Amino acid sequence: MTSRPDTGPDTGPIGELLRIMARLRDPRDGCPWDLQQDFGTIAPYTLEEAYEVVEAIAGGDPLELRDELGDLLFQVVYHAQMAAERGWFGFADVVGAINDKMIRRHPHVFADAVVQDADEQSRAWERHKARERAGSGGAGVLDGVPRALPALVRAQKLQRRAATVGFDWPDLDGVVDKLQEELDELRTALRTAQGLRRVREELGDLLFSCANLARHLGADAETLLRDASDKFERRFRAMEAGAPGGPAALAGLSAAELERLWQQAKDAESPGSGS
Repeated sequence: MTSRPDTGPDTGPIGELLRIMARLRDPRDGCPWDLQQDFGTIAPYTLEEAYEVVEAIAGGDPLELRDELGDLLFQVVYHAQMAAERGWFGFADVVGAINDKMIRRHPHVFADAVVQDADEQSRAWERHKARERAGSGGAGVLDGVPRALPALVRAQKLQRRAATVGFDWPDLDGVVDKLQEELDELRTALRTAQGLRRVREELGDLLFSCANLARHLGADAETLLRDASDKFERRFRAMEAGAPGGPAALAGLSAAELERLWQQAKDAESPGSGS
């Protein structure tokens, strides 16, 4: 593989970042910790930084978002540096590849194709990706969906891919009916003592159907669950604050008392805040 020169701009912050990264990995004068790392050991940090970007977006702090995006960019530079050391590719190749891909996948912007709205563009995007997979020998509709994705994200991505060939419910009624079917099967597995393995399988099917309903509603299942978790945490902390004796006293309260505190926490929120 022939890579582009990976010097980056001679001046400016990107060039400085590339030089910092190269210095950290310098075999003679670099950082001992950085020199010990490889793609596998750095990958968890890459995931962590991506999640911290999401957290900064949710927090609404522009300066925090700026810093977290910088940390994520550093991860990209880190991987590119290690790849350059092996003669695979460099940072310039990474930038060049994404430039080429964005131009190729947006012919309605950079060429003469026409799309009517965002939904049509999303379908066109998936068709472009399918042609690219076929051209690279990966002709399977589900090829290239990483197993390392968060489970809800992967579920919706698999569902979207399957939908491109028509394997999908035509309307919301079918999705909701399937969700009810999976719930009924879970109830049956629980009531008839079919074993923990079967119960877990049915529960997994139910979660998969929940993700499918979110997709049909145009929602991101991961975001919905994160928001629901945030709501639970917020209300539970309000329960702790409202308990006589504070958080430590919760364990000694009856179920009825805990329910009363929970209802108080709900009522304290704005009307229409949900269950």
